[in-house]
Amino acid sequence: MSNLPDGVERRSFDGTERLATRGEPVYGEPTDGEWRAWNPDRSKLGAMLELGMDTGLEGGETVLYLGAASGTTVSHVADFAGPTYAVEFAARPARDLLDAADSRPRLFPLLADARKPEEYGHVVESDVDVVVQDVATRGQARVALENRQFLADGGRLLLAVKARSEDVTRDPSEVFTDVREELETGYEILESQRLEPYHADHLGIVARS
Repeated sequence: MSNLPDGVERRSFDGTERLATRGEPVYGEPTDGEWRAWNPDRSKLGAMLELGMDTGLEGGETVLYLGAASGTTVSHVADFAGPTYAVEFAARPARDLLDAADSRPRLFPLLADARKPEEYGHVVESDVDVVVQDVATRGQARVALENRQFLADGGRLLLAVKARSEDVTRDPSEVFTDVREELETGYEILESQRLEPYHADHLGIVARS
């Protein structure tokens, strides 16, 4: 098991040890005092941590989160990270994201398209430490490459690749190979791992700018 970032701990909920962060609950997750369980079945980044991937997260980082949806994962990130910019394109989940941000002064929701960084480039500070990407779209490597401009030198990309968003007809292993090859035109891949049993046909990638 890799080291967990400061602010993420393993705690017991109903007799089961689970990852947890301190913060207001967002999606009905179990709580224990100020701690709330982080469900890896609903979070690609949570699954990466559960599977022992070396994310490089230490706590306190500036984060750009692409594909924030209703805030399930990015709320946990904002519990332990520094300034966390949360990009979400769809208006309905963005409303829930705003609710998650109410009690999190370091979480900044942005209604924008992760495929169009120019929509939020004037808001996101340069030299962020980490880009977390969970965007269900075709061209996931391209999204990561276009958002590399926000990363500090040596910054981390934590990418969850959804094979079926790229091409539902192809074998996921082939899709992952293509995504990795494209990603390597702009990043150094440090680690990659399938996210089963938590998420079918997903690949977690840790890369460096």
